[in-house]
Amino acid sequence: MDSQRSLWAWGLESQEPTREQLQQAASRLAAKYKVNLVPAAPPGSDVIELRPPRARVPRALAAFTSTGTRTRAFHSYGHSFRDRVRKFHGSYPNPVDAVAAPRNEDELSAVLDWCSSKGYAALPFGGGSSVVGGVEPPQSVPGAVSVDMSSMGQVLEGDTVSRAARIQAGTFGPAIERHLKPHGLTLRHFPQSFEFSTLGGWIATRSAGHYATNQTHIEDFVKSVRMVTPSGVWASRRLPGSGAGPDPNRYVAGSEGILGVITEAWVRVQASPRRRASAGVEFPSFAQAAAAARAIVQTKLWPANCRVLDEGEAQVAAGMDGSRALLVLGFESADVPQDGPMQVALDIARENGGMQNAGDKGAARGQDAVALWRRSFLEMPFVWNTLLGLGLINDTFETAVTWDRWSQFHEQVRAATFDALRRVCGGGMVTCRFTHLYPDGPAPYYTFTGLGKQGSEMEMWAEVKAAASEAVISSGGTITHHHAVGRDHRPWYDRERPDLFAGALRAAKKALDPIGVMNPGVLIEP
Repeated sequence: MDSQRSLWAWGLESQEPTREQLQQAASRLAAKYKVNLVPAAPPGSDVIELRPPRARVPRALAAFTSTGTRTRAFHSYGHSFRDRVRKFHGSYPNPVDAVAAPRNEDELSAVLDWCSSKGYAALPFGGGSSVVGGVEPPQSVPGAVSVDMSSMGQVLEGDTVSRAARIQAGTFGPAIERHLKPHGLTLRHFPQSFEFSTLGGWIATRSAGHYATNQTHIEDFVKSVRMVTPSGVWASRRLPGSGAGPDPNRYVAGSEGILGVITEAWVRVQASPRRRASAGVEFPSFAQAAAAARAIVQTKLWPANCRVLDEGEAQVAAGMDGSRALLVLGFESADVPQDGPMQVALDIARENGGMQNAGDKGAARGQDAVALWRRSFLEMPFVWNTLLGLGLINDTFETAVTWDRWSQFHEQVRAATFDALRRVCGGGMVTCRFTHLYPDGPAPYYTFTGLGKQGSEMEMWAEVKAAASEAVISSGGTITHHHAVGRDHRPWYDRERPDLFAGALRAAKKALDPIGVMNPGVLIEP
């Protein structure tokens, strides 16, 4: 699949912005910030230069292992802000040395044996959508091998009675849904990276989908996992539930490739929804919208969508005027009508200051805003493609915190991020939305934007990112809700996790990966 993917932009080569689109984006940004901007041109794949590979591929692995320049470049980065900037400028100071695409577990075991014998880092690679440095090679290793799982990308087996499917780890989101749809089923896991991410990547990073409540994280769907480690195969039993000791599936979920390479999983599937209801509700303030969302989720109505956009986010993403917040509500079911739950949610929203009445202008306005937000959400990664090379510092970070801490947490995190933008960029914008909701707290998702200096984007971004991350941890939140830890979040994850747990994780890694070749530097020190 990577032959069709862009080397620098989100999406396919055919979806890369044209030179004219890049110029238009530069003109809009120049007018907004009242500066002169000259867009840079991204490099062509034919001019990418990499150091020679340090690894010599054994003959036994040559049939499925490549040291080609384009293949190595594509597998050296994910899609974090730093990755996007470096790819756009054709900067690859530390590329992977080889890319192995094993077609079965025996070939995968041979790759891990090779890496262990040479001390090469083995870096599991699904779709390359990591935004936290999760697939980037570490610096101090004699070689780095990207283990691309796309050749193990099939739906192997289905159980329509128990509603489960056995799926290989390298299967991309659309392929999963195409296989399930004729049976009237769905996995119902749709992260924003859905088109370009895989089941194994979702499990390894504890991915979360679009759905805001109830089953949101991929581990909610996982019944059993197979994982090839340098010490052998890890396999759990498929059961609806068990109280037999710590859950081995939960140990794999979120392991980010440091224990082994996930090869397949049994996952819960469900009937495709046929009954839906949606609405948008405006609020005079973000605080009132948040209070309404808390009341709805604590009533346990379990809306499929229950997103809250602050005033700035509603203006940028939903076309509102910047004076009101927006609550996006959606209910769905395969069998049960959803008008009743929607009406209860709307009543709760109105009791908390929301403005939405059937048939009035507020209802129409809210629905229009929801439609604009949905389109903006889907298009955003492609819009960001046009902003590269212009010096713009724009990124997101997400977290979760309990409701009792929420107000103070938000005030502290937003202030720290904005202060950093003012210090680094002379000003900027910080917006917030809730992407997921729990009865005991929200998962706020922040976006920060400021105009930096062309050529200095990474250093400026790093200062803002560090200030925001410090505020998140100091104020009692988690460093990541669903983007994973990777290399970017390690300093703050080290402070969040219990020390004794870190010791237990090191012991597990030692048992499964004695030489320490599996994604070194992620979650724990090499």
